[in-house]
Amino acid sequence: MTITPDDLDAAVTSVVSGLRKASTHDWSSAPGTGELNAWRTAEHLGDCLISYAGLLIARPSTPRFVCFESVADQAATPAQMLEFITVGGGILSATLRTVTPDVRAYHPSGYADIEGFAGMGCVEALVHGEDMARGLEVALDPPRDICSRVLTRMFPDIDTIDIDPWTALLWATDRTELPGRPSRAGWQWRGAPLGD
Repeated sequence: MTITPDDLDAAVTSVVSGLRKASTHDWSSAPGTGELNAWRTAEHLGDCLISYAGLLIARPSTPRFVCFESVADQAATPAQMLEFITVGGGILSATLRTVTPDVRAYHPSGYADIEGFAGMGCVEALVHGEDMARGLEVALDPPRDICSRVLTRMFPDIDTIDIDPWTALLWATDRTELPGRPSRAGWQWRGAPLGD
């Protein structure tokens, strides 16, 4: 159940394709993640993906994030924000393909390997994409096989058998409730390899 750079590419493509239906909307007035509007959520997503690539390249010797932030031009249109997300995903995907297989880098959820960073990138793209989609009143339809692999790798402690993998991923990240299942408020994924 490996998560690959190809999975990250497919997750980002799925999100961008879904959000493109709302590229004529006003993203500054539509809700996004938490207190952020859709435009700021897109900026946050692009920054997350680029920052993960930075962590894999820099591999700081102390537990910390890289000391930069990727921001979009304040005049960027929704279509250009989708481009920013695509570029962020591409930079992370390319980095995952070029670092050596034994690379590990810091994340608060554990020193992650290539699969962990691919999984984190998928979660970031899919759930922040869903936050934006809800605010912009469009629907996402990500590949279920990717959602299933992401759940297995990033949330190994939860049982999601017999649940649609996309719905299960939204529940695992506290975006929806499932009858008979506890709240996932305060959720966290596992960045470190499963064998650690």
